Amino acid sequence: MSVTKSYQTFVVEQLNRAVPPVRGRAMFGGVGLYAGELFFALIADDILYLKTDDSSRAEFEALGMQPFRPFGERAGPMPYYQLPEQILEDAEALRSWAERALAAARQKSKTKAKPKRAPRRRGA
Repeated sequence: MSVTKSYQTFVVEQLNRAVPPVRGRAMFGGVGLYAGELFFALIADDILYLKTDDSSRAEFEALGMQPFRPFGERAGPMPYYQLPEQILEDAEALRSWAERALAAARQKSKTKAKPKRAPRRRGA
């Protein structure tokens, strides 16, 4: 899952034109892409994958885009799909696709409610 520095720079620049601020962070040989604290995309092998959900997945599939499969065909796909390369160079189209990925990430983060901690008791 290698990522060339030039491709990472290009993707981050394009995404920052569409939905700033976006930053990349190294992750397992690839790059995770974040808008604030939302993890909404990743780069692996110089391919950009966006977060999908039930409302957006069909559009990726209709275009013949493949899901991210870090463990090969035998393992199930992750909810990230390859973005058509030509969309990366079209700021308006990229904004639309990136916003849907952000919405999917936002929805997923809402469903991951963190358990509340009991208040600490101070010594008596």
